[in-house]
Amino acid sequence: MGRADANLSACAVAVKRYDRDRWFCALFAPPDRREDLLAIYAFNTELAAVQDKVSEPMLGEIRLQWWREAVDGLYGGTTRRHDVVAALAPAIDRHDLDRALFDGLIDARGADLETIQPETLASLETYARRTASPVVALALGVLGIKASNLRAVADAAGTAQALTGLLRATPHLLAANRILLPSDTMLKHGLSERDLRSGKNSPALAATVEAVADLADEHIGQARSLSRELPGTAVPALLPVTLATIDLARLRRLGHDVFNPRVAERGAGRMLKAALHAMTRRI
Repeated sequence: MGRADANLSACAVAVKRYDRDRWFCALFAPPDRREDLLAIYAFNTELAAVQDKVSEPMLGEIRLQWWREAVDGLYGGTTRRHDVVAALAPAIDRHDLDRALFDGLIDARGADLETIQPETLASLETYARRTASPVVALALGVLGIKASNLRAVADAAGTAQALTGLLRATPHLLAANRILLPSDTMLKHGLSERDLRSGKNSPALAATVEAVADLADEHIGQARSLSRELPGTAVPALLPVTLATIDLARLRRLGHDVFNPRVAERGAGRMLKAALHAMTRRI
């Protein structure tokens, strides 16, 4: 742990290291809600990391089952010895968080254990929603949001964030032998797996990436429209949508070349724009 992290909680350190965008956005949450928000995000990083930590799906399922039992214990009055579990216990009690969101997120991460390429853009969209929307819904719950359209906002915001993140992570995913660009979209634009694995941009790759980026843009528009019905206190949970918007705009400027190193940049200007949105309570 670096000197700058010495005073941070275990959850804050984990989120700062593995999910820096959500860590940054959490800084704009009220101080009395911030640690609970970071507990949710740390839980998500634990689940997202399972696939990278195991050599075969069965071992991953064992890890996910551990988390299912941990959540079962949290709602049954017992807490396992783990920093994230210990942090989740008071968060669940304080904000009456929906257990189904935790269970759904664990189940969704089971898909990560199978290196199966999505067949359609719709199946990629479903994967993005299932692995990200519960995180947004739980974050909104921590912030005390009780709006009737909360799940709709979470679905739109989470799907947009996840789709954008998957595009940015394409080189990393390929290195792990995972292709998450839909096979039907690749076929439609004439992008072969061999060409994708070459690590070079092409008109076919750009068109395929653009199709996914356009879908992410649609969800951003939905999230912004729906969020107008929420109080400004919801913004810290939705602020990653602002970062996704910035990332998609950069991707367009770069010709939808996901292999351009600039796609993954997290410069000060990007964070400043997000901070301005946070201060004006808009996404």
